[in-house]
Amino acid sequence: MPFGFGGSEKKSSDESQYAQNYPGENGYHHDYPPTGDVDSDLHVACPSTTTDSQMTRRIDIRLIPVLCILYLLAFLDRVNIGNANVYGLSKELGLKNVEYNTALVIFFAPYILFEIPSNLLLKKFKPHIWLAANMFMFGLVTVLQGLVKSYSGLLATRFFLGVFETGMFPGCFYLIGMYYRRAEAQKRFSFFFSSTTLAGAFGGLLAAAIGKMDGAANYAGWRWIFILEGALTVIVACIFFFVIPDFPEEAKWLTSEEKTYVVARLRADQGHSARERPITGKDIMGVLSDYKVIVAGLIYFGLIVPAYGYAYFAPTIIKTFGYSPIQTQLHSVPPWAVAFAWAMFLATMSDAARHRWAFAVGSILIGIAGFAILLVVHDNRSVQYAALFLVTMGTYSAMPITICWFNQNLGGHHRRSVGSAWQIGFGNIGGIIAVFAFLPGDSPKYVKGYAICIAFIILAIIACMVYGFACWSANKTRDKMTNSLDLTEDQKMELGDMSPDYRYLL
Repeated sequence: MPFGFGGSEKKSSDESQYAQNYPGENGYHHDYPPTGDVDSDLHVACPSTTTDSQMTRRIDIRLIPVLCILYLLAFLDRVNIGNANVYGLSKELGLKNVEYNTALVIFFAPYILFEIPSNLLLKKFKPHIWLAANMFMFGLVTVLQGLVKSYSGLLATRFFLGVFETGMFPGCFYLIGMYYRRAEAQKRFSFFFSSTTLAGAFGGLLAAAIGKMDGAANYAGWRWIFILEGALTVIVACIFFFVIPDFPEEAKWLTSEEKTYVVARLRADQGHSARERPITGKDIMGVLSDYKVIVAGLIYFGLIVPAYGYAYFAPTIIKTFGYSPIQTQLHSVPPWAVAFAWAMFLATMSDAARHRWAFAVGSILIGIAGFAILLVVHDNRSVQYAALFLVTMGTYSAMPITICWFNQNLGGHHRRSVGSAWQIGFGNIGGIIAVFAFLPGDSPKYVKGYAICIAFIILAIIACMVYGFACWSANKTRDKMTNSLDLTEDQKMELGDMSPDYRYLL
């Protein structure tokens, strides 16, 4: 099974049968197969030189590994400050009270504000230019973070790290969403998003090894964490300028027939992408006036607090269990690794069921259980450590499911570009809360921090239920409409998923 995804191995006859049995689940309500002979302007036959499954595997190999490495390095450069702090960052720079937390929070100011503008620039400059350029810059800033001499220098580097990382996550999700149909997307989204858990595991192992360089060239071990990991990002960014794929309409590694086919099969699933039309202020306001978009932002907002709370403070929390600095780094690895495996298992099940809501809610409940244990158990290291597995498994499997669910329910370039950036941008406001949830004065029990995480993850599950009901209600309302099929293709293109012919995935 190439690249480990599967899911696209069904022949077109299977897809045809599925479309006939479930006519409302392929985005636009139709009774014809998404691939096969040309019988409408919504889809075309697969080029004779390939098959649908072969084409999907080519996209998998060309797109997913590159974006996974890109975001793994982005997340690693973002959260490695937690590993560096275990090795004495705060002590050497003389940080007091909540100055360390302030250094974490300043990252989110530009990171939140520039999400939507970054996605618009991604569409304008092409992904291989915009993503690679920003990757180079945040790698460089990470290197400089290892050279700072004062608290003000740390604040400056954290701010610019937020500036250059702002477009990575929504940009990659946006790009992935323009290649895959909804029924095959969850595994790819989860594999991409789970690069964050791999970054957590990889970061712990790297920190344990790099920490032994303490004193080399008269630099402390925490400085080498930033310098070496940032330098790796800079080198990879130079390579990725030539490797990152552009949108399917512009992809140089696809023939003209293959471009037409990739765009057409997505159009049959989600409607016309409107790639050729620029995004206007009216488009932005139109997307943000949809209450489902606001609710989707609340889902991510609720999940980001426990997610960043764990990502930034896991080494600090684990250290309170009585481990040495190197043991702390090594013990941070297993929860991340298990979370990756669990997220991929749920993604596979979700794609097979062509359903998102139940998997999202179930994952969130697992996360709540983990934080509840940490909230009440303070004298059993084994139970506390086991609870960290539940926290990562629940939180980091729910996030890719909910983001994929929302992104793939958005029809067209303009609604997906704005909607995905809004969800990530608004949701990351939760990061500001997360970095002040675990304060030095609350150590070692961190009751306040765990309680805050539980409160926000409950908000996420409520918002998830509201969004699921909104999608179900919209589908039911559209099923009852009798004159919805009179719209022209241009009108459907402008409406995107707001078209009365469109059906949301539940």
